[in-house]
Amino acid sequence: MPKLIKLYIVSTAIGFGLGSVFVAMLLWFDVAGLGRLVLTSESGWIAGLMLWVANGVLFAGAQFGIAVMRLGQDDDHTPRGGRLIPIRVPVVAKTKPGAPRRR
Repeated sequence: MPKLIKLYIVSTAIGFGLGSVFVAMLLWFDVAGLGRLVLTSESGWIAGLMLWVANGVLFAGAQFGIAVMRLGQDDDHTPRGGRLIPIRVPVVAKTKPGAPRRR
């Protein structure tokens, strides 16, 4: 299996795991009455599933983004190339025909 695909699957699994922990904490601590609503309602499992999927996608995307950004190689922070030398470039402004000239 290619390394990038493996990285994506692992990052997504970690993200969904973190999302599951987050949703469990939301329900356990009854934030904004969510725990009571989800656990006592007849169709609360749908709300719980929606919370889990939405937060899982969010955490998985963030986890994969962090994993991809960490793939870059560290530079040795030494300057490359020569010195920058400013060069004067003359610019002649052209006006539209018939437009008054500014002085």
